[in-house]
Amino acid sequence: MRKGEAKAIPAQPLRNAPENALLPKGLVLVQLDSRKRVWQFDERIVLPAKGLRSMTKSDLILRLAEKYPHLLQRDIERIVNTVFDEISNALARNNRVELRGFGAFSVKRREARQGRNPRTGQMVQVAEKFVPFFKTGKQLRDRLNGIEGTTEE
Repeated sequence: MRKGEAKAIPAQPLRNAPENALLPKGLVLVQLDSRKRVWQFDERIVLPAKGLRSMTKSDLILRLAEKYPHLLQRDIERIVNTVFDEISNALARNNRVELRGFGAFSVKRREARQGRNPRTGQMVQVAEKFVPFFKTGKQLRDRLNGIEGTTEE
């Protein structure tokens, strides 16, 4: 096999994935060379870090379109974008956004501090900044840890 040429390998179970993990359709293991294997889906390469695949906003929109075929995909896209925009706008106003059972988004302030340039080792001043913070809700934590009594739709 020449360098840069991909060879498809029959799909194998993901390592470290929970038994009930939902694997997207079309996920295959691809061998790029004799040492490097990656999971490939929709012509994007996804490294198998911890055995789970991340979901993008586009994936979310497609999944909702499959689940609710009576809605147009552009309407679903508009709904998802509106929800994300409203969360972003609320955080920009320094408000907290709570989604019961899922979690809460808030803004945390990081104080100004002395840092170090990793290349030169020279001390630099790092300015004060605000960063988004997410705290999971109890139902989501319980569902992730496989605790009974969680609801699944």
